[in-house]
Order: sequence, then C-alpha cells, then structure tokens
Amino acid sequence: MIVLKISNSSEVVASKVGKFLEFLTPDSVDQATVEDQVIKKLVENLAAEGIKGEIAAVQGLDISGQELNLQEGLKVRKHTSF
Repeated sequence: MIVLKISNSSEVVASKVGKFLEFLTPDSVDQATVEDQVIKKLVENLAAEGIKGEIAAVQGLDISGQELNLQEGLKVRKHTSF
C-alpha cells in the first residue's frame, strides 16, 4: 500500500486560479480539489502501464514522521478502481 500526503494544496490552487480566488475558498475545498486531480492523473498513468488496483482519498488519516495517525471521523471520501 502506498500513502500519499499532499501538503501544498492551497499553493497549487492559487497557482492555477489566482491568489484572490484561492483566498475565497476554504482549505478543505483546496485539498479535495487537488486530491481529485492527482487521483485522476494517477489512475490514467497507472492504467496506461497496465497496473490494476484501487485508490482512495481518505479523511481522518495523517502521516507524521514514522507514525500513521487515525483521527475521529475516519472516512473514505473518494474511491476508484482501475
């Protein structure tokens, strides 16, 4: 299993839509938007290589150094098979 943590969602959104619009959107929306685009591209690239599997965006899971932390309200926000 591979876990990917995106830590600069707000900066990515700001670079794509501009600082003013990024200022108006909550960080949670930025995070979900960037995660969805990353998932889309990963699925496209992995499927093109013949790799089959599943990918999920999960809320309530965090990586801190060597630790994987589970928080209350753990849920799968998005799940895709490829």
